[in-house]
Amino acid sequence: MKRIVLFDGECNFCNSSVQFIIKRDPAAHFLFTSLQSDIGQKYVKQYRIPADVDSIVLIENERAYTKSSAALHIAKKLDGLWHLLFLFILVPRFIRDGVYDYVAENRYRWFGKNEDACMLPSPEIRKRFI
Repeated sequence: MKRIVLFDGECNFCNSSVQFIIKRDPAAHFLFTSLQSDIGQKYVKQYRIPADVDSIVLIENERAYTKSSAALHIAKKLDGLWHLLFLFILVPRFIRDGVYDYVAENRYRWFGKNEDACMLPSPEIRKRFI
């Protein structure tokens, strides 16, 4: 089963997060597409993802996870000890999402916005982008 990660293609932090996931996902559990792409917009409509969700979404088992839930479900599948972060799912969502929203609201200011260039992945990694 493939999992699809939708991400903000203009956000340096989000692009770095995609690179982080790729490096820790040698089994290639995840495929990637930007929220701004036609395919990304198709998933946004199909899964009725709210307009205020603009940083990361995980599509898994015909369900869309957003905000901290998306991040934690992604961490669960990563190599190393990253899967232990999934224990934070026990923290009430309003607390987790509050922290997530704070980082998301400040990500452009802290990490910048990439409007002109995009990464050039190797052919092997390029297969993971839809």
